[in-house]
Amino acid sequence: MKALRYDGPGRKQWTEVPDARVELPTDAVVRVDAVTICGTDLHILKGDVPTVDSGRVLGHEAVGTVTEVGSAVSTVKPGDRVLVSCISACGRCEYCRQGSYGQCLGGGGWILGHRVDGTQAEYVRVPFADTSTYRLPDGLAAESALMLSDILPTAYEVGVLNGAVQPGDTVAIVGAGPIGLAAITTAKLFSPGRIIALDLAPSRRDAAKRFGADATADPASYPVAEVKAMTDGLGADVVIEAVGVPAAFELCTALVRPGGHVANVGVHGEPATLHLEDLWIRNVTITTGLVDTFSTPRLLRMLAAGHLAADKFVTHRFELGDIEAAYDVFSRPMETGALKVALLRDLD
Repeated sequence: MKALRYDGPGRKQWTEVPDARVELPTDAVVRVDAVTICGTDLHILKGDVPTVDSGRVLGHEAVGTVTEVGSAVSTVKPGDRVLVSCISACGRCEYCRQGSYGQCLGGGGWILGHRVDGTQAEYVRVPFADTSTYRLPDGLAAESALMLSDILPTAYEVGVLNGAVQPGDTVAIVGAGPIGLAAITTAKLFSPGRIIALDLAPSRRDAAKRFGADATADPASYPVAEVKAMTDGLGADVVIEAVGVPAAFELCTALVRPGGHVANVGVHGEPATLHLEDLWIRNVTITTGLVDTFSTPRLLRMLAAGHLAADKFVTHRFELGDIEAAYDVFSRPMETGALKVALLRDLD
């Protein structure tokens, strides 16, 4: 089969790799019908995630069709359309029993495209299939469901819930890429008073407005003063970091009001300065996190009921074999306007 293989920082290729197969009784093999690229994949290619070995098949998001299951798998069967979660869960360890699947001690967590071969392939082996896949309702479009593999539960859990968004809050979101836009989408479920999106790219600030932001700001143009002017000089109740670079995190801590929350979602590959000399007196809560995906069933029900417009995240579509071209488009969002790309087995 063919897959997108990581060959070390800055190197990747769509090439022949060994066929995905059932290796353990809890595995399933899924034919990939739709897959996407994540900002985390770009971090891997930059060398920011040194735990990814050369030769690894990238990707941790997919929708597909089960083709084979191990003897211990009982909740899915060949022929089922499933969502493949970005997080795998053994279902038995202490963290899984608490719903903290991202911290799984039994061989799960974020492993697809990280510790084991991932989803940017014609087929993928999914460990712990009973607890790491979700059957899709009939008629649900693959590319809409694909947004629930990672970005929507990540923004909802690590950004909105960790940030403790409440009705009437002012929410500032630094970064209006896919995660930032997903944070806008899911923050709106809590009726905030105002959502302010900050991004360097005019096209992404425009996208933030389309997704429901009430105001936007350019981080290069006195954003702290702008946000304070919108909030009676106080700052935002909740600030969500959705970029993964030191300057973005440091900006978040400057935007938050006393008693507020900073929720870091971005994947960081370099140290960021924590200005405790300013923050120690301000009663600020800072959270970090890897998505657990405990919210995926709830979000899937909302998507099926028409309460989440997930399809609007996809701006570019490609055949699965054109994944290297898709990476090029996705990696240059300021030039291409790309949000999420969808790679489809059957594009027509």
